[in-house]
Amino acid sequence: MTFRYNIIRVFFFVLVSIVVNIEGRSISQFLNQESQGTKWAVLVAGSNGWDNYRHQADVCHAYQLLKNGGLKDENIIVFMYDDIAHNRENPRPGVIINNPHGNDVYKGVPKDYLGEDVNAINFYNVILANKSGIVGGSGKVLNSGPNDHIFIYYTDHGGPGIVAMPSGELVYANDLVNVLKKKHASGTYDRLVFYLEACESGSMFDGLLPEGLDIYVMTASEPDEDSWATYCGEGTPEDPCLVQCPPHEFQGVCLGDLYSIAWMEDSDVEDRTADSVQGQYSRVANRTAANITHSGYGSHVTQYGDLVVSFDPLAAYMGENFKNHSHDSVDAKLFSTSSSSRNVDQRSTELFYLFTKHQNAPEGSDEKYEAHVKLNEVMSQRSEVDNNVKYLGELLFGVEKGNEVLHSVRSSGQPLVDNWDCLKSYVKIFEVHCGRLTTYGRKHVRGIANICNAGITSEKMAAMSAQACSS
Repeated sequence: MTFRYNIIRVFFFVLVSIVVNIEGRSISQFLNQESQGTKWAVLVAGSNGWDNYRHQADVCHAYQLLKNGGLKDENIIVFMYDDIAHNRENPRPGVIINNPHGNDVYKGVPKDYLGEDVNAINFYNVILANKSGIVGGSGKVLNSGPNDHIFIYYTDHGGPGIVAMPSGELVYANDLVNVLKKKHASGTYDRLVFYLEACESGSMFDGLLPEGLDIYVMTASEPDEDSWATYCGEGTPEDPCLVQCPPHEFQGVCLGDLYSIAWMEDSDVEDRTADSVQGQYSRVANRTAANITHSGYGSHVTQYGDLVVSFDPLAAYMGENFKNHSHDSVDAKLFSTSSSSRNVDQRSTELFYLFTKHQNAPEGSDEKYEAHVKLNEVMSQRSEVDNNVKYLGELLFGVEKGNEVLHSVRSSGQPLVDNWDCLKSYVKIFEVHCGRLTTYGRKHVRGIANICNAGITSEKMAAMSAQACSS
């Protein structure tokens, strides 16, 4: 088995060497090259609210490791709602932490796009360096040149073919990929690396991102798979923290996301000048999926685009490591095969927050009553959207086939939907008759995509949505 594995490794290394030498560089130059141009980064937290603490914590940590790596603030563009650090529920006012050690990652983070300015339109225009299209914010854009390296990190709730923003429209997969294609056509970067943390994040690129754009993408999960939050609450005998729990006062929230914590803690401790993006992928994939078989949590980290880009050193995108930085994280090597703490499915973090709040509130208090009411309300909303979509499928395709059609997953390499305009239109039709899709409800976008793929007319979609949601 070891012999076969070594043969495969040698073959792959030779293949990469051929590809690289075609571009006029030796493999040693390829692995040890330093960017001739400027390093740029765009960091996006696509949510708001205390129960989504982890997304802004992830982005703040990402900023700190890039800043420590030598990137300048003028070349780091940050999108985050900024309602966590000074939130009334924050037990440490003005501070955000991203791991159990509790070191502040918020200090010094640029306030480029905050609040309502965190939206899809601004995000696209920042990437394309279209200042005239920016509304609000600092106006900072990705004004990169042909020799520059770009790193984009986006962490959020997602769904099939979508990731969210705290305001405005969703980010749809085809729109995002089209923006990346335009960026490539503008000739304003050498290579681009994109890390995406979200449920079904693979669906944002599968069958959509072509090779030849000098873009490498790593996603937290496969196209039909949830991603997970981590460093969540206190352990129990049945579900212990394997290494260290978050501070006691951070009850009900998760400090980070499993995939995001994996790549950032890895970046904090690895020698970025000697290690490649591909090396990071291997370690992060192992850590993120380590407990799927035994405990049922974790996801399969997935790659898209030009894999040859992943053999660049991490330093080409994140800068070098420097010792004694103030946000020193836990040693990633200690956690290479463990969860480090309790983990929660991203779509269940709101319930985790409300359940914990209810559990910890004093008996008979208004706080306990309000948490109980809110918990029941959220559970009822979830049940309602599930039933509405199920009934819609039965109306369109029959009782026996409805569920099968709505939940079918296309094979790898095929995009979620053939007609993205149909998907966007049908999501709006459904929301008109059935209410706006919540973070949980967006998992049903796959079902709506399948309705488009089945050729259902918009008139029939509207009529059946109205009927399904009228009761």
